[in-house]
Formats: sequence, structure tokens, C-alpha cells
Amino acid sequence: MEFIQSYLLPFLYAFVASAGFAVMFNIHGAGILICSFGGGLGWLVYLLSAPILQSEISQSFVAAITISAYAEIMARIRKCPVTGYLLVASFPLVPGGGIYYTMEHAINGETEQFLASFLHTLGVAGALAVGVLLVSSLVRMWGTYHHRRQTSGRGLRRHG
Repeated sequence: MEFIQSYLLPFLYAFVASAGFAVMFNIHGAGILICSFGGGLGWLVYLLSAPILQSEISQSFVAAITISAYAEIMARIRKCPVTGYLLVASFPLVPGGGIYYTMEHAINGETEQFLASFLHTLGVAGALAVGVLLVSSLVRMWGTYHHRRQTSGRGLRRHG
């Protein structure tokens, strides 16, 4: 029962929220379910990594790697752009509350809380960006390597 409340229901909530964004971004048919699953998967990884990593920034990084890999795989399978899958799947991980509280502290003149909240929110957002960048770069490097390896055996080679 604890697993359902701690992991399964939050997965479902993230899935439904991601589905709303998928519809808003004009994704159709099975793409809505695939994108929504990515959002739920990212949030599930975020929650499951909490006891191990014990840092929101590290959890966000691992979740970003997961959804980026998922988006790259789904884009290749369905022959669609990665952006749609990645954008929708990343919404549950975006630190919206952190941004809100950072601005609230700034408006109220609470400098110390503002700085703490700002740095934490910046760390979470940076972890998401670096996770996506890492996977995207690795996929691009692998694709370039694979393409060069295939084309290096073709054509005439000149000797001498």
C-alpha cells in the first residue's frame, strides 16, 4: 500500500499532467500516451532515487538523463522529433515552485532566503539542462561515429 501512495499515484499524477501538456503542444494519437509516460517515468525515477541520492539536484539530474534517453529512443522508434517527447516529459521536473518562492523572497526583500532559494532552483534547473545535454551529446557522438564507420569502407581509396 505504501508503494502505491509513494510511487504509483505520483507517477499517475505526472502522467496526467504531462498528457495535458501534450494536448496543449498539439501532439496527437499515441504520441500523447508516449509523451505522458515519459513524464511519469521521469517523476518515478526522481522519487525512486531519493533514498539513494538524498539531493534534489542529483535526483533531477538522474531523472533528466532518464527522460532524455527515453525521448531519444521514442523519437527514433516513431521517427518524430525528440523535442516533443523531451519537452512534455520534462514538465513534472521543472522547479516551478522554486521559481515562485525565489521571486516571492525577492519581492519581500528577504535577501538570505532569496539567495538560498535562487541557488537551489538554479541547481535543479542546471541539473535538468546538463542531463539533457549529456544524453543528447552522447547520442549525437554515437551517430557521428556510426555514420563515419559505415562510410569509411565505401568509395575509392587512394594510395601513395
